[in-house]
Amino acid sequence: MEQIRIGLIGAGGNTTSRHIPGFKKIEGLQLLTVANRSIASSETVAKEFGILEIATDWQNIIEDERVDAVCIGTWPDMHCPITIAALDHGKHVLCEARMALNSEEAHAMLLASKYHSNLITQIVPAPHTLEFDNTIRNLIANGFIGQLITLDGRVSFGADYPNFSSDLRWRHSRDFSGNNIMNMGIWYEAIMRWVGPAASSFAVGQSVVPHRQNADGFRIPTSIPDHIDIIGKFEQGGQMRLSVSSVIGNMENIVDIYICGTKGTLRLCEKKDGKKRLYGASKGSDKLEQIIIKDENRGMWRVEEEFINAIQGKEDISHTDFSTAVKYMEWTDAVTKSLKTGCVVQLPLR
Repeated sequence: MEQIRIGLIGAGGNTTSRHIPGFKKIEGLQLLTVANRSIASSETVAKEFGILEIATDWQNIIEDERVDAVCIGTWPDMHCPITIAALDHGKHVLCEARMALNSEEAHAMLLASKYHSNLITQIVPAPHTLEFDNTIRNLIANGFIGQLITLDGRVSFGADYPNFSSDLRWRHSRDFSGNNIMNMGIWYEAIMRWVGPAASSFAVGQSVVPHRQNADGFRIPTSIPDHIDIIGKFEQGGQMRLSVSSVIGNMENIVDIYICGTKGTLRLCEKKDGKKRLYGASKGSDKLEQIIIKDENRGMWRVEEEFINAIQGKEDISHTDFSTAVKYMEWTDAVTKSLKTGCVVQLPLR
């Protein structure tokens, strides 16, 4: 393939800040066309980034025989139909996270990718721990913590007490976001990289801000929790306790995750300065010491490069293939089901 031509469907923050700049660094690639939520916004993006054409509708990009691959940057409610349509029209697919509204849609996307196995499919990975993932995995694999006892985490990223006059956003609507609750999915995706998938889930949650104002000024009930606590067991053994909140304040660390085992402990934390740090200690140590990440183990964002390399047959998709994304979508559904029923939900769901 002498030149890979990309069609952009949805051009929000992640697409304009990461995907388009990432694609533009790659030789032999052309950003051919873009379809955003309106013609005006499509024209703005095309002009800013030198995209040749705009499309009035996403179906036009899917049906365009010149387009080799699509980058889907819409809200989750459109990920499944666009992905399946793109694959049916012979397009490679890079789809923004979260994968879909729910695991049923995710499984449909996975099945379509298997049917079109000659095409590359990738879900945009959770980027926030890429720098540390290899080091954490290597330490655990080499026995640093011994046998996993528990992963204990608290995430309050972006939280600063409840704002009862806050506007309604797409993440607050199940119609657009599905069963994806705050940013718990991206943290579970990272956790899976370290210790594998969960075998069960039990959750309690609340909507501390019970309603928000939409663009027309009306108060809309918000059923998606803004504070949630989840416990469960891992397939490899050991347990998890994860708290995710967007309404608590005055937390010293906005992220604080302990991975505790029979021989040692790892701790990943992020203070309000935005810098993440990894600490560790073995049995008998007096305190946790910072672990400096070696350059050869430091992960980085290379999503667009990996996607194009996979199309060209140079490498396989590592972050994140559809099979892995289905696992975090099943966990998301399990959390939602537990919230509704008050019961422990076993995984996998199928």
